[in-house]
Amino acid sequence: MRECSPLSRRALLGLAAAAVPLTATAPASAAGARSAGTNVVGGERLARGGVQVRAAGLPRKLTAAAWLVADRDTGEVLASFNAHRRLAPASTLKMLFADTVLPKFDPTVRHRVTDADLADIPSGSSLVGVQAGTTYTVEQLWQGVFLRSGNDAVHVLAHLNGGVARTVAEMQARAEYLHALDTHVVSPDGFDHKGQISSAYDLTLFARAGLENPDFRRHCGTRTADFPAGGKKTFQIQNTDRLLTGAFGLTPYPGLLGVKNGYTSHAGNTFTGAATRGGRTLLVTVMHPTEGSNAVYEQTAALLDWGFGPGRAAQPVGLLAAPGGTNGSRPTVSPVPERNPSHADATPPGPSALRLTEGAAGTAALLGAGAWALLRRRRASTAGAPAEAVPRQGGRRRARTTETPTEAPQQGGRHRR
Repeated sequence: MRECSPLSRRALLGLAAAAVPLTATAPASAAGARSAGTNVVGGERLARGGVQVRAAGLPRKLTAAAWLVADRDTGEVLASFNAHRRLAPASTLKMLFADTVLPKFDPTVRHRVTDADLADIPSGSSLVGVQAGTTYTVEQLWQGVFLRSGNDAVHVLAHLNGGVARTVAEMQARAEYLHALDTHVVSPDGFDHKGQISSAYDLTLFARAGLENPDFRRHCGTRTADFPAGGKKTFQIQNTDRLLTGAFGLTPYPGLLGVKNGYTSHAGNTFTGAATRGGRTLLVTVMHPTEGSNAVYEQTAALLDWGFGPGRAAQPVGLLAAPGGTNGSRPTVSPVPERNPSHADATPPGPSALRLTEGAAGTAALLGAGAWALLRRRRASTAGAPAEAVPRQGGRRRARTTETPTEAPQQGGRHRR
């Protein structure tokens, strides 16, 4: 049975394993998660619609559906626009995947890829060119994830981690540990699966947590690498972060550390960037600008310039949540109401309160849902219903969207234009 089919016993075991981080975090403090007198993650102002700022000089041409500027070290949110608005994250969700899985494996471990490792990669995905039958180090697979946003590399690493279902459960648990309560994980690759959502606030949390890991920092700041092509051959891969490399007519941003870009036809362009200047490191997330693919980088650069300039005098409008916290003290989110019909199907059905249950209760809900899905599968099988819930062609999902301008699908190191 494939990993993407309704949950099996193995998938339920993965969900149970993911409960450990939630129940083991009680000694930590949740003080950084909420301001005094409010239960909104990061503070009450971040739940409001519109621009939140206490300083002058913000860039004028900001067309993104949501954005946020924060100080990485202090956690102060200097300015935001629809910080908790839930939108499709595209491959910026790979920051959470890396933050969750990267620490688990020695980078020198070698793995010979099988056909099963590459099963169920969504059609239209960005690919680095991983081939079944070729041996890769874990280090090389992570280069494929960070530089080329390769969904093929993501799926191989997810299988090394015990499977896609287990990895998704662990990513969801990690998101909740970080207080990223706007995020719902469906797949580790960030592709446009129904109900897969995040927010500018949550993506900034993922970047901040990931940058604590030296390997994460090294990978997201790497511009080029040699990738195996079979036998002793290699080909060069380049980072798709245009603020890092200066591709497509952009100027590399001084002091940029990374972090991750993303694009699908549904999500549009998303980007979280981090840069250091004068001993200060800022994080900026920009989601879904209305213009073309360079706009997400241009608006990120403009917000970084503001943060290093006029933003130095800004009084914070909120805080990035500190990881952890006791189950009883975990805060809730009051997200900005959805106002753009084009993103309506990115929001899960039902009231937002469904995503506010935290800690052990949240994990219990995941386990219950998994058991229910397994029971449905058994009943359907008994009644002669088809075992697969997802339509397939040639053993793969039908394409719902395509990843194109920022993360063009590629094989053997070539963009498909």
